[in-house]
Amino acid sequence: MIKTRLFAVSALSLAVLAGCGGSSSSDSIPPVVEPVPFSFVEATVSSLHTSLETGGVTCEEVVQGYIDRIHAYDDDGTATELRSVVNINPDALFEAREKDLNFEVTGIDGPLYCVPVLPKDNFNTKQMPTTGGAIAFQYNRPLEDAYTVRRLREAGAIIIGKANMDEFAFGYTGASSVRGLVKNAYDQSKGAGGSSSGTGSAIAASLAMMGTGSDTGGSIRVPSSLGGLVGIRPSLKLVSQDGIMPLASWQDTGGPMCRTVEDCALMMDAMVGFDESPHANQRISFEIDAPLMTSEEEYKSITGVPDTYTDYLDANGLNGARIGVVRDLFGENETVNAVMEEALAAMEAAGATLEDVTVDDLGAILGDYSSMSSYEFQHDLVAYLNSWVNVMDGHIQTYQGLLDSGGYLPNYQGSLEYRGTIDLNNLTPEQQAVYTKNTVERPVFVRERLMRALDNVDAAGNSLGQPYDVLLYPTMTGLAGDLGGSPSAGSNNRLSPFSQFPALTLPAGMATNLDPAQPIGMEMLGREYAEPTLIKIAYGYQELVHPRQPPTSTPEL
Repeated sequence: MIKTRLFAVSALSLAVLAGCGGSSSSDSIPPVVEPVPFSFVEATVSSLHTSLETGGVTCEEVVQGYIDRIHAYDDDGTATELRSVVNINPDALFEAREKDLNFEVTGIDGPLYCVPVLPKDNFNTKQMPTTGGAIAFQYNRPLEDAYTVRRLREAGAIIIGKANMDEFAFGYTGASSVRGLVKNAYDQSKGAGGSSSGTGSAIAASLAMMGTGSDTGGSIRVPSSLGGLVGIRPSLKLVSQDGIMPLASWQDTGGPMCRTVEDCALMMDAMVGFDESPHANQRISFEIDAPLMTSEEEYKSITGVPDTYTDYLDANGLNGARIGVVRDLFGENETVNAVMEEALAAMEAAGATLEDVTVDDLGAILGDYSSMSSYEFQHDLVAYLNSWVNVMDGHIQTYQGLLDSGGYLPNYQGSLEYRGTIDLNNLTPEQQAVYTKNTVERPVFVRERLMRALDNVDAAGNSLGQPYDVLLYPTMTGLAGDLGGSPSAGSNNRLSPFSQFPALTLPAGMATNLDPAQPIGMEMLGREYAEPTLIKIAYGYQELVHPRQPPTSTPEL
C-alpha cells in the first residue's frame, strides 16, 4: 500500500487569495482532500484513478510497485516463483514519469490512464520482442504494436511487460522454452492452464492490473477460470487479429483477462474497433471466404458495437435474466458441481429465471469436429513472420528455418514437424475433406443448434418457451492439473470457437474444500455480438456474490 502526499491549500495560497480580494473567512477555505492510498492487490481501474486524483499515489509509483511485485513473486529464484512474466518494458517507468509531469494539465485523460497492462507474448509490442514462448523467436522485434495493443495505449494504458505462455499457443500446460512452466497463483504445485497461462497467473497474483489473452480453443477461458478471473472470448470478428501471432486464424481471437467485470468492460472498449489491415480477419459474415469489412460504418452496422460496454454494468443485471443451464456440460467432479449449484441458487434468488436446456446433437458438436490449428499453423505463422522485414532483427521467416533452429521445447518437435507436412494451399483430397468439414460444415451445424437452444425452439422452429439471454455451464469440468500436466478442462470451451459466438468466464465461487482453496469458473455463451448481455449478467452476479478471492501467497509487499 502506498500513501504519499496530502493535498491541501497552503497558508501562502490563502494569503494570495486574500490579497486579491478573496474572502479569508473559513467558508471560503477549500476542503482538504485526503489522499486515498493505493493497494496493489486486487486494484481496479476505479481504485487507481481515485488514488491518483487525490494524491494517494503517482503513476511512477504504481508502475514501479508492480515491477517490484514481479521481482518479488515471479522472479525471485525460489521454488514458488510464478514464472508468469517473460519481459518488463524498459520504457514503462519513463512513460509513467511523463504522465506524472503532465498530470496537472491533463489529469486522467483516458479510460485506462496509467493502467499497467500485461499482454500475452504473442501480441506484437514495438518496445519488446514477441516470442510466442519460443527461443527461436526471442529476438523478434515487430516494427509496430498489434492493433489491440495500440488501442490500449491510446486509452492511456502502460504496457508493463509481456506474459509467458504455452509455446506457440499449443496447449494447456503453460510451458515455454523462453521461461519454463507457469505456476498456478493459488497453488504453486499446480499448473495455470493455457495457453494464456502467464496472463492468467500474473493478473490473479496482482502483478499487473489487467492483461490480454488469445483464444483458439479455450486459451483465454481456461487460465481465467484457474486464476479466478473474468475472461472474454469475443465474437470472432469483433477484435482485430492484426499483430497477434496466429495459431489458426480461422478461429483465433484476442480478448481481455481481468479481476473484475468492469475492468474487462473498459478493456473491451479499447480493444474493439474496425481495422483496415488485411490481417484483421474482420469479415462481413461467418463464412471462411466472406469478404473483409471495408469501413468503420460497415463494422458498426454489422457488429452493433456500443459506445461503451460500461453502459451495461448493472448491479441488478440478474433480475429478469433468462438463463439456459446446459446440464449435459456438467461433468462428474463433485467439487466443481457443488460450487456451480451454489452459483445457480444465488442467481435464481436474485431474480433470474434458470431452466435446463438441451443443445441438439451436442455429442456431435463436441466429438465430430476439431480445431484447425494443425492445418493452418504453418501457413498462418509464415504469413505473420513475413509481415515485417527482418533487416533489423534478422528473425526467422520460413517454417523450415523454425524447424532447423531447434529453438523450441523438444517434445514439440514432432508436432511442429507434423504441422509442417500440411500445405494449406495444396491439401490432399483427404485433408481437403477434413478442412471443408471444419470450416464450411461446422459453423452452420453448430450455430443452428446453439441458436435453437438460445431461442428455445425445437428443430422445426416451434417455441418451447421464452428465449434465453445466455447459456451457462462450467468453464471446466474438472480442476487444475499438477505442474507440467494439463488441467481437467473438458470440451465445453469448444462451443464458442466452433460457433464464433462470444463467451465469458467468471468465478462462480471458491472451492473451499481444497487446500489451498481454488476458484471455480462458470462460462456464459451468448448470441453473436451479445457481449453487452454477457457483461450485464456477469456484473450482476459479481456484485451480488463477490465470488473472487485473491491468492494468499502474493500479499502486499
